[in-house]
Amino acid sequence: MTGHEITTYLDEEMLPYTFCPGCGHGTIVDQLNAALVELQIERRKVVIVTDIGCAGLSDRFFEVNALHGLHGRSLTYATGIKLANPDLKVIVLIGDGGCGIGGNHLINAARRNIGVTALVFNNLNYGMTGGEHSVTTPPGAITATTRYGNLERPMDICATAAVNGASFVARTTSFDKNLANLIVQAIKNEGFSLIDVWELCAAYFAPTNRFNKRLLEETLVSLGFATGVLHLDERPEYAQAYRAATASQLDQLPLRGQPLEARFDHHLKSQMSFVIAGAAGQKIGTAATAFARGALLSGLWATQRDDYPVTVRSGHSLSEVILSPQEVRYLGVPRPDVVVALFEEGLKKVASRLEQLTEQQRLYINAELLPVKTSARVIPLNLRGKGLKKHWSLMAIAAVVRHEDVYPLQAFRQAVALNKAFAEENLAAVEAADGVITDN
Repeated sequence: MTGHEITTYLDEEMLPYTFCPGCGHGTIVDQLNAALVELQIERRKVVIVTDIGCAGLSDRFFEVNALHGLHGRSLTYATGIKLANPDLKVIVLIGDGGCGIGGNHLINAARRNIGVTALVFNNLNYGMTGGEHSVTTPPGAITATTRYGNLERPMDICATAAVNGASFVARTTSFDKNLANLIVQAIKNEGFSLIDVWELCAAYFAPTNRFNKRLLEETLVSLGFATGVLHLDERPEYAQAYRAATASQLDQLPLRGQPLEARFDHHLKSQMSFVIAGAAGQKIGTAATAFARGALLSGLWATQRDDYPVTVRSGHSLSEVILSPQEVRYLGVPRPDVVVALFEEGLKKVASRLEQLTEQQRLYINAELLPVKTSARVIPLNLRGKGLKKHWSLMAIAAVVRHEDVYPLQAFRQAVALNKAFAEENLAAVEAADGVITDN
């Protein structure tokens, strides 16, 4: 509850609605606003998620948090938001087109019973792109893509959600004076709620099919699609159940979700970018992560971007790391200051980059891979006989940290030790880095 009564959640500066005259979308938006006023939820605790389509225009009219994404993907965004912060009331405004394109997401939201509310603006066609038929277009209906009448059976959105585990399912029309109360019930439900709201598309479907309120209601009856609350099922909401299931295991995780406090002083004057090039399965990403965490422990900003093929366990493995005394706003590394090349697979991947390097850049390279074509200063890494190959990446980064003097080696040691399950062997690899670089 808020400190004072909220009389509307709409942003009056954005009104009037941009929907076509006679479109049911405006009525649904009004009823959603009425439901929110009834519930008196803090604006900052409400998130409206939309995607492409006329329904996707709706979020702009509300003074709450909003996310507008790709067609059919609104339920995936909503799931992520709810998992990140279960205290939020997440409301998805999706069209019948979005339910068709994102049908798999609808099924998975229902079976997880994720605590979001989905309002389906079901106008029986793709109203934004020209009136093509959708998954809910009734049999025999004329659309831009079914000129001789639709031959497909329409998808029963409510039955689909209910049979897959949604805990609240209802169907109605935009003409229903009880719609706001239904929305209140849906939002109050802790699990996945869905209301399939049938309405008229004034631009395409209604004119082409001479469709009106009476025919809309008769079509529901002819299809055997009941209205009202169709399904109620009390079972655990996914975001809360997930937190409860994992709470007892948090202390056992290698790294918990908490900030790394700066404990060391860095020596970096300006931004530096690094590319670590190796082979899949050789802990390239692990070493890069420890490198970035060591920077954080030294009061620097750090980013990491990894690249590897879909095969994962074969081929190249690349990590791009940016360290900076100031905030990093762009993750791209077009020309790195330092390249660390450890295995042939990675060297092939960065070969063109090496040719572009100048004398100001450095190439730290496994001595066994020499010679290479580059104008950069070449610093050989003598890794042979220094332990298992899977530890070479940590050895190399430890050597680079010391040689480049970007931050203290002790910070890197502490970063490596954060992964408690492998701390002992990884710290041993760091200590084995002594003598890897003989160039001074």
